[in-house]
Amino acid sequence: MAQPRKSTASRRPARQKSTGRKTARKSASKTREAKPSSKRWSQRVTKHSDALDLKRGVFTLRDPKRIAASLKRSAEHSSRRKAGAYRSALSMLTFYINRAGKTLPKTQRMRLNQAKVELKRQFGRD
Repeated sequence: MAQPRKSTASRRPARQKSTGRKTARKSASKTREAKPSSKRWSQRVTKHSDALDLKRGVFTLRDPKRIAASLKRSAEHSSRRKAGAYRSALSMLTFYINRAGKTLPKTQRMRLNQAKVELKRQFGRD
């Protein structure tokens, strides 16, 4: 007569009993050194993703109309965008504002928020 097969649970080696002491394990994340590129992931996003091909220094311009015009021009001529030109330009502007966070001076933040309004106007989305 054939004997019944043993279940898979019985084939596994038995777990060792805990002695109550915790062993000192080094966390994998603590022992790994951080990659230099991981510090500036937002920079990597703007360079290597399907982001816009922006003109250098566009967010440092003083005139909100010029910022909006530059974003519009970049969005319309970009071959890397997936969404519409307005959506891409606005999302890149919002991305920059969010990434700058608290380090963005109030005057520059106000200027960039005015550029959002101007961008909306230039695309005829009043």
